[in-house]
Amino acid sequence: MFGHNPKTPTGSQQADSHAGHDHAQDEQLSVDSILHHAKENLTAEQLTRISFLESSVTRGDVGEQKMHIYHQLAKFWRDTARIFEPYAWYTAEAARLENSEKSLTFAAHLFLNNLRFEKSPLVQHWKGEQAKDLFERSLKLNPNNDSSQVALGATLLYGGLSESPMEAIMKIRQVVERDSTNIYAQMTLGEASMMSGQLDKAIERFKRVTQLQPNNLEALLYLADVYERKNDKKEAAAWYQRSLPFIQIPELKQEVEKRVKDLLK
Repeated sequence: MFGHNPKTPTGSQQADSHAGHDHAQDEQLSVDSILHHAKENLTAEQLTRISFLESSVTRGDVGEQKMHIYHQLAKFWRDTARIFEPYAWYTAEAARLENSEKSLTFAAHLFLNNLRFEKSPLVQHWKGEQAKDLFERSLKLNPNNDSSQVALGATLLYGGLSESPMEAIMKIRQVVERDSTNIYAQMTLGEASMMSGQLDKAIERFKRVTQLQPNNLEALLYLADVYERKNDKKEAAAWYQRSLPFIQIPELKQEVEKRVKDLLK
């Protein structure tokens, strides 16, 4: 879990001691700063509400009480303030207290799914640390959950948390070696190959997915994209055409149809 100032009003220090997780001392971004910047967007009324909830955490000695308040805080940030980071943080704090596989993986995927679109390297690292911690806790409860193993590998990759990208890749490959039909693992390895510029390997992974799931739109579009990067316009157009029957969004369908025409000129 991410290191933060012991003066934090969120009660997260208690949650940490509850979970027995050691803090790294050299983290560059604290949850305090995340919450502080988020609060700058709130009205006076909203600040009063959030202060009341935060002070309730320190009074809630019982885990159940704290969990309930964390859920209320998460709901406030999701529905009222509409700011992702505090919403995900309090969801994660509740999950750490509950310590069930379901709640931990839900919170972990919140961070992982958002992580890939984060522009700030600092915030990306923070989100990656959160997801990593949550997936590791989940895997302690169920070491045989292949999806969590793949997701942990993806977290290390997208969060830039591993000194060697191969460490992340190996976590995912282990799953594929056990089960070559694991779509999530094959897709993640395909994306990793694209990231590292290994386009032929990416094609191999995405084609494997389309063999298993011919209607997998994401894999079809990735294949078209990879062939386009390889400047193979004919193959790119063919994969875009294969994707058309599965596209439900009219605007995207028009865009792909136009792309096919441009490629075949």
